[in-house]
Amino acid sequence: MILRDTVEAAIEPETPDELPEPNTGRWVVRRKAVVVAAVRNGTLTLQEACRRYHLSVEEFLAWQRAIDAHGVPGLRVTRLQIYRDTDARHAK
Repeated sequence: MILRDTVEAAIEPETPDELPEPNTGRWVVRRKAVVVAAVRNGTLTLQEACRRYHLSVEEFLAWQRAIDAHGVPGLRVTRLQIYRDTDARHAK
């Protein structure tokens, strides 16, 4: 999808200076997306991201799955439950 690719390209960090601060306390959609993009493009490894941001691997992978399934807007906490409920209904 062109719009999704454009939005995700706009958040992809090219250098470590473009990453959220290690002491980030409030995880807005854009910051989560930047961290996922950084791991995907090799700016950070998964282990580095988890250590730097005090994330569990499960939490990071949940962010990644949300982007894969619903794009960057899928990272909104309020949307996650809606998407989970919809996915569960479709699986039945």
